[in-house]
Amino acid sequence: MKIYTKTGDGGTTALFGGTRVPKDHIRIESYGTVDELNSHIGLIRDQEMSPHYKNILIEIQDRLFTVGAILATPPEKEVLKSGENRLKNLGIIESDLELLENEIDTMEKALPPMTHFVLPGGHTTVSYCHIARCVCRRAERLAVHLDHIEPISEMTIKYLNRLSDYLFVLARKLSFDLQAEEIKWIPRK
Repeated sequence: MKIYTKTGDGGTTALFGGTRVPKDHIRIESYGTVDELNSHIGLIRDQEMSPHYKNILIEIQDRLFTVGAILATPPEKEVLKSGENRLKNLGIIESDLELLENEIDTMEKALPPMTHFVLPGGHTTVSYCHIARCVCRRAERLAVHLDHIEPISEMTIKYLNRLSDYLFVLARKLSFDLQAEEIKWIPRK
């Protein structure tokens, strides 16, 4: 398989199922941002941290490939001519959300209560988590935008929402583990 096909030289690309769309189509923006997020999570996973966090991040990266496939498939291409759903073995399921929620709950039990917003930073790994969180929020906004145009799975949007929460709490937990200073944002009076 060649990496370059030259089929995109005119500013279009193929979605899952073969439909060609402009490269700036909201569907491309959506799954492209999920791909960007996945790369940021790979960068987080490359940092020094507990193997448990690394394993959870690998699971998240796997789920993000699923999210990308869902976003790359227009509704009219979800069902094959045979009547079979192209995405039948893919999908975000309740247990994917539960994994994130359980991880959030476990990390929060080990953290002091949050009384203020915190400024991103304090340690490189923590900063990477905050960058990934922001990219995740952008992916979520784009998925919601796409959903207004062409409906997508509700679970996909829920997963991105919960993942941004997870990344925020992971940033706090890593700050705690690394004994990095967490600077509170206190508005001027």
